[in-house]
Amino acid sequence: MCVGQGSMAVPWRRCWTSSAGAGVLLDWCCGISGRAFTHAASAGRETAASRAVRQVLVRGGPEHNFTKPMSLSRHSNRHLYPTQRVCCCSIHSDTKFKDPFSLAQKDLQNLYEDIKKELFVSKVELKVLCDYYFDGKGKAFRPMIVVLMARACNVHSNKEGVLLPAQRSIAMISEMIHTASLVHDDVIDDSDTRRGKNTINNVWGERKAILAGDFILSAASMALARIGNNIVVSVLSQVIEDLVRGEFMQLGSKENENERFKHYLEKTFKKTASLIANSCKAVSILVNSDPEIHEIAYQYGRNVGIAFQLVDDILDFTSCAKNLGKPSAADLKLGLATGPVLFACQQFPELHAMIMRRFSSDGDVDRAWQYVLKSDGVEQTNYLAQHYCQEAIRQISQLRPSTERDALIRLTELVLSRDK
Repeated sequence: MCVGQGSMAVPWRRCWTSSAGAGVLLDWCCGISGRAFTHAASAGRETAASRAVRQVLVRGGPEHNFTKPMSLSRHSNRHLYPTQRVCCCSIHSDTKFKDPFSLAQKDLQNLYEDIKKELFVSKVELKVLCDYYFDGKGKAFRPMIVVLMARACNVHSNKEGVLLPAQRSIAMISEMIHTASLVHDDVIDDSDTRRGKNTINNVWGERKAILAGDFILSAASMALARIGNNIVVSVLSQVIEDLVRGEFMQLGSKENENERFKHYLEKTFKKTASLIANSCKAVSILVNSDPEIHEIAYQYGRNVGIAFQLVDDILDFTSCAKNLGKPSAADLKLGLATGPVLFACQQFPELHAMIMRRFSSDGDVDRAWQYVLKSDGVEQTNYLAQHYCQEAIRQISQLRPSTERDALIRLTELVLSRDK
């Protein structure tokens, strides 16, 4: 079986069986050779499918360069632990790995109450709006990753893993930025529900929702400024820029198939993964001056963040509305061509015209839905998510062994196997 033991796992033999580049793709993902893609292309054996995936399986650093392939070589820094070759088939349930959510629970205790204190305002209605999503019912996925990364970096840096107050503040700030983006997204998408409850814009109207999102973001910015580290401020400010750029990218589409995949993953990074990547980087900066440690933290967050969104895009086709917390096929109804659709388009070219008109014609959503279900688009998107989780494991494994580091490894399996 491939990565994970949940419902999302698919047999390796079904991954890219239609592509002449399948063999070299599997080798590359398992760390054997990143040059195999180039060899397949030069030998004339590369199909549109394998060419598209070669284009999107890329390494994006702080400059978001989506054309540089990920290096699978071992780190040369003597302060880092040498990474073993990790095959995609090696992720499995292991009792020695503690549950990440349980491990981070103590650090995240009273997180939402502390956030509400940051949002203190005398006007009652504005306070109710701002507190609406901070009800403590979420899993606090992003703060959980941040505090685990902070402790893992602290152990690596011989700080005994003690969480610094500023690191916990970054976990809190990351949740505030994320929530502000959700409030604004709901306005843009005209959404009626979020996390099983009515959206702010549905209850109070679009104008007040926008103002509430702005206020949450301003409170996060003030909390960030109080940390007093200019580099950290710069790193987390990049998140806000990426969120805006990602939203603009989502409004557009690409005619060329290969460009579509690149556009889709870059948009995914900016809208989802940038927050996790830069928050992880920020907590590493607070405890270690080594840029290579910062890069490890960043790359782990980036890869897990992209994988998380890929799985989310899968669930839009495979999960019922009750589990997902939003209507199924929501992305298609918004005119968005996510991973399953882009992969399905390789088998059903009829989707191309629908993608370009953003599924706006009568019957487009239903037809596109059926094409995706008939194709292996869901499986291929899952396979891509597995790749990103594999790279996240390779990155974090370079840190000194710790319970928190192992929990971050365990988290990649949970990302792949989640059903909501």
